[in-house]
Amino acid sequence: MSFEGKRLVVVGGGSGIGRRIAADARAAGAEVTLAGRNPARLTEPGVRAAFADLTEESSLKALAEEAGEVDYLVTLGSAPANGPVATLERDAVARAFDAKVIGPLLLAKHFAPRFRDGGAMVLFSGVAAWRPALERTVMATTNGAVAFLAEALAVELAPVRVNAVSPGIVDSGAWDRLGEAKDELFRRTAAANPARRVGAVEDVSAATLQLLRNPFVTGTVLHVDGGGRLA
Repeated sequence: MSFEGKRLVVVGGGSGIGRRIAADARAAGAEVTLAGRNPARLTEPGVRAAFADLTEESSLKALAEEAGEVDYLVTLGSAPANGPVATLERDAVARAFDAKVIGPLLLAKHFAPRFRDGGAMVLFSGVAAWRPALERTVMATTNGAVAFLAEALAVELAPVRVNAVSPGIVDSGAWDRLGEAKDELFRRTAAANPARRVGAVEDVSAATLQLLRNPFVTGTVLHVDGGGRLA
């Protein structure tokens, strides 16, 4: 896929998935900006770093103004608020919605007038919305809300296209904190889902770039989960 001459902004680019999207788009010819709360850590070669905090509208407005005209926008921030409902704290729940729902909505607000013809936006949902689990109520709800937000924005911002990607369990570096338990999680996941493997960052990046480029797909959730939501 050629992205020659296209301008892409990736918000929440500190993750393994975000960095891979930025790197693949850059390799395909795009001019890429990676934005996050700590720009000094966003050191992808050939990619510009910028500040953005999905909990602060002023920073999102400033990012849009700094970016100018763009072709594509991807937002994949998250702030999980896991735990039993009885122990949830309001601030943690609010941060989770800021990262997944409110922040992306405000990005749409400030970037909407800046999209060039053929522009597109990709939001990030997740398999938890389709497979709720114990102590993952907030995660399931925020990811589910993203699916409806993509549909609503696709209508509101048309002809700018808006879609969502819903990854399953992906070896993005986020699971490294589990230590040796990571291998067992991945083994069980691969055994249970129809694809018989866990995801890789390149799987999610390829799906994201395809959604950005396909001119006849909007208001859709693309599940990149190996069929995990069906298992």
